[in-house]
Formats: sequence, C-alpha cells, structure tokens
Amino acid sequence: MKATVSRKAHFNAAHRLYRKDWSMAQNDLVFGKCNNPNYHGHNYDLTVSVTGEINKETGFVVDVKTLSDLIKEHIENAFDHKNLNLDVSDFEDLNPTAENIAVVIWNKLRPYIDSENDLEVVLYETPRNFITYKGN
Repeated sequence: MKATVSRKAHFNAAHRLYRKDWSMAQNDLVFGKCNNPNYHGHNYDLTVSVTGEINKETGFVVDVKTLSDLIKEHIENAFDHKNLNLDVSDFEDLNPTAENIAVVIWNKLRPYIDSENDLEVVLYETPRNFITYKGN
C-alpha cells in the first residue's frame, strides 16, 4: 500500500528577480516590480510530500518528525529571514524565481529521502501563486 505524507513549513525571504547580463530596461520589461534594486520579500509557505510504500513494521512512509527536522535544518535555517540573492549561495548564479527556489528545495531534500519514495515540493510565493516540483 502506498500513501503520501506531507509536512507544511514557512519561511520569510527577500529576493530580486533580474539577470546580471541584461540591461536594467530589459530586466524591468521582463520582471517588472520584482526587479526592484532594493529587493522585496515574501512570506513563503512550503509543503513537502513523500509518497511510498507504508512500512509494515512502523506503519510509516516516512517519520513526520524526521521530515520536519530535515525541512528545518536544510530549508528554514538556510532561507528564513535571508536575502536569497545575497545570503544563499545556491542563488549566486541562479535567478531566485519561485520555480528555481522550489527546485533548489527539492535538490536539498532529495538526498535524505529514501530513493524508492517520491518527493514533491509545493512552494507558495503568495496565497494565489504557487509552484509544484516533483524532480522532473
């Protein structure tokens, strides 16, 4: 039997969407207000889901406490109250769009999730705008 276990998390972070190799005019045209040179912030909501076989001995797909600890250590501690462009090395050469943030989160967590289980990251940048990444 397969089941999906999900854990919600939250972090606040600032970012600026822009490309260093583009002119300010082109960045403004593509990224609009999100290209503000003084950055802007979001209250990100995150749901991490693990899908796999239910262990017959424990009854778990994954221990929720373990999942919670992984998210805290590798995501919340790394991103919360940070400027993603300046403080998080993952975005040194990667535009911190919601799509790219979701992929980075997935990549940070994937090594700690049993390879036989599926991992899904849903990142809400706003209550109405969110990204789903499943590693493909």
